[in-house]
Amino acid sequence: MIRFNKQKIFTLATLSLLSLTTLGQKAHFDLIPLGVKGGTDESNMSCYMLGASGSEQFVALDAGTVYAGLQKAVEKKTFTLPVSQLMRKYIKGYFISHPHLDHVSGLIINSPGDTAKSIYATQKCMSIMQENYFNDKTWVNFGDAGVGVLLKKYHYATLPLETEQNISGTDMTVKAFSLSHIEPFESTAFLIKHQDSYVLYLGDTGPDELEKAGKLKNLWKNIAPLVKSKQLKGILIEVSFPNEQPNHLLFGHLTPQWLMKEMSVLADLAGKENMKGLNVVITHLKPPAINEQKIIEQVKAQNILGLNIIFPQQGEKIKL
Repeated sequence: MIRFNKQKIFTLATLSLLSLTTLGQKAHFDLIPLGVKGGTDESNMSCYMLGASGSEQFVALDAGTVYAGLQKAVEKKTFTLPVSQLMRKYIKGYFISHPHLDHVSGLIINSPGDTAKSIYATQKCMSIMQENYFNDKTWVNFGDAGVGVLLKKYHYATLPLETEQNISGTDMTVKAFSLSHIEPFESTAFLIKHQDSYVLYLGDTGPDELEKAGKLKNLWKNIAPLVKSKQLKGILIEVSFPNEQPNHLLFGHLTPQWLMKEMSVLADLAGKENMKGLNVVITHLKPPAINEQKIIEQVKAQNILGLNIIFPQQGEKIKL
């Protein structure tokens, strides 16, 4: 006769439940911050590598710092390959939210040592980069369009707004949304998709109440269904200044207070109950250090929605 040990059955059932829970919470994306700051330190400017979990196919979301960020990632054992190999083989393309130097300088300065790939941007952003950077005057034109001698290392892939596009060299797609960065100047948000999971990256942006263009509200309307369905695995969004910064000196940026007001707009659309635990990665903190610390404290103090707030560290992998 077979005897059943009730304690063993309970233990096995518990372990099975834990395994299912772990599977349900597995990471869908790997995010490696190559640069997290919004100013001063040229070795740590906005750039985030994003790829499907366990993949070697990454895109760079902005490119203020590339090589120095990869060096930091190797130092921290996030990667074990040489830096040049990571840049040349792992980064399949660059997504530029807007053409300010703190978001593009790493791409420009490292272009001679890079390999053929695409630069993705909206038409306005791409035109500014071609006219002012890759123009055979400021810098050699490594692209396949524009003025001067075309070296054709980079393909300029212009993104139409709110239209899903395949990302070359990967099994991911992207949809671009317009943002205001001191209206009428523009920035861009990129919604990256892999299978049925998404990550949203926002370039620099000001709040709708100040920018008067309603572009964040449009973005929130588009991603609210993904929040409801738990398909959105994370939002990367800037907070450049502490709450003490006057509105007229924000220059198209957010504070902790404005961030939470915008998150409340998203919560109204997606349901507050669906916002709890949502990964929100805070980017673009501007120095001095005392302001950065204020931002961290203020964001945490105002997090009434129960968001999972993440303050990225250069070179340290984040699983989303």
